[in-house]
Amino acid sequence: MTADAERLMQFMFALRRRGVTDRRVLTAMEKVDRGHFVRGTFADKAYEDVPLPIGSGQTISQPSVVGLMTQALAVGPRDKILEVGTGSGYQAAILSLLGRRVYTIDRHRQLANSAQALLTRLGHTNVTCIFADGSYGLPEQAPFDRIIVTAAAEDPPGPLLAQLRVGGIMVVPVGQSDTVQQLVKVTRTEDGYTYDEIAPVRFVPLVEGKAPA
Repeated sequence: MTADAERLMQFMFALRRRGVTDRRVLTAMEKVDRGHFVRGTFADKAYEDVPLPIGSGQTISQPSVVGLMTQALAVGPRDKILEVGTGSGYQAAILSLLGRRVYTIDRHRQLANSAQALLTRLGHTNVTCIFADGSYGLPEQAPFDRIIVTAAAEDPPGPLLAQLRVGGIMVVPVGQSDTVQQLVKVTRTEDGYTYDEIAPVRFVPLVEGKAPA
């Protein structure tokens, strides 16, 4: 077995051990090389199940959390997805293999631009990266079948809930930024919203406004 094959086997084993069991999600994560999204000082840790700094005070989430969030999102092949918090573009790359169209927003211009360039180079042509205030979503493209938020809010943001279609799912970390948060799955019904807790997590806070250049 080559070193790369062994590394991938260990990577996938770690995902399954932490509860990522959906076959479509595992296949997508096997196809997206996390090494493309982690550069510089931390490149040698790209295949470890840990969050890593990516610049602009942001992180790339640990793979098992990415897997759990994606699994909870239950993306269908015709779904239109909104991601709030592009970061490195890793989560968007995985979503692009599962759904029809991905719109991803980041408040840091540099992250949005570099993620778009990388995703295009890697062939993820159904992803659009946008520099904007993600806390308000993307009303001009709403409603969305799925919404994923990769930063913690004190409560599921109202503007994002409003952009979720009936029957749609949003996955969002909820809680204070300085404590352990809870990953929550929100499902929109004809009568309102249902909430299910998935797992304790820790994310950077969801911040309103565009970051200064």
